[in-house]
Amino acid sequence: EQNFMTGKILLNLDTEEEGEIYIGCAGGKGTKAFFTYKTKEAPKNHFWFKVAIKGLKGGHSGSDIDHGLGNANKILTRFLYQFIDKKYKLMVSEIDGGNLHNAIAREAYAVAGVKSKHKETVRVKLNHLLAEMKDELKHTDPGVDITLESTDTPQEVIGNKTSKRLLRALTACPHGVIDMSRDVPGVVETSTNLASVKMREHNVIEIGTSQRSLTESSKNNIVNTVTSVFKLAKAEVVSNDGYPGWKPNPESLVLKVAKDEYNSLYNKMPEVKVIHAGLECGLFLQKYPHLDMISIGPTIRNAHSPDEKTEIASVPIWWDFFVQLLENKPEEK
Repeated sequence: EQNFMTGKILLNLDTEEEGEIYIGCAGGKGTKAFFTYKTKEAPKNHFWFKVAIKGLKGGHSGSDIDHGLGNANKILTRFLYQFIDKKYKLMVSEIDGGNLHNAIAREAYAVAGVKSKHKETVRVKLNHLLAEMKDELKHTDPGVDITLESTDTPQEVIGNKTSKRLLRALTACPHGVIDMSRDVPGVVETSTNLASVKMREHNVIEIGTSQRSLTESSKNNIVNTVTSVFKLAKAEVVSNDGYPGWKPNPESLVLKVAKDEYNSLYNKMPEVKVIHAGLECGLFLQKYPHLDMISIGPTIRNAHSPDEKTEIASVPIWWDFFVQLLENKPEEK
């Protein structure tokens, strides 16, 4: 709401690392794809199984996207795609993965079937893929696991044409870092996250993705890339309005005061950074372009995952800095 705030300085408290001051962030947009499918009776002469991806750490799709974390949706698709050749007669009854748009998917599963004579091939290919994943993710997700169990024949399956288009689109859909910033060394410029795969009512499969970038043009470009992948697979695609980024202002007065006050308290300078995650500052700046802003906060680990936690020792350090900054904030002009 415009004209609601009268101040000219904004201190955002959403940063997740004590000792760091953020002066910029990425903008973001969500893109969803919808596959409408027909069902058919599941054949009896198939080997039916449930395959599940587990043991991944998950993480934030912005600040953790450059850590090389495994994405359960991509791994599940990688397994199923091995049977897309018509000789296997792959049928998919259920598929599900991920949840939040801003989280890297840590679990996914599918109920599927192939012709019974390929039963042993399924087990061999699973063991081979698991070995590949344990090698590829040994530094980031050493606990990755892929489980397989036989199941009863389901009542119905997704139509063959739709399931193939779905698997091809999920395989082609980009995930991870697209480009690094040329202006801010070590900072991700543009990324995209294959967040979720959900079966909805009325025979609809919904794919959730999110795109981020420090620049509006690059954000729109990766949205167009993801949109094109799913439209080529004959899905309906919708993107939301998203949220704007926050362009860094190295000449910020409140930044100068914050650095000086932190140094006076702890005899060291804080790190000044730009984050690839979304902060509220971009939205405020859109309505109040005159605002002078920084973002600070105590240390938080594994944000947006079940392992999220705050480093208690960092809280009083951050709090004392915050109070002193309030007491010595620059004069508003």
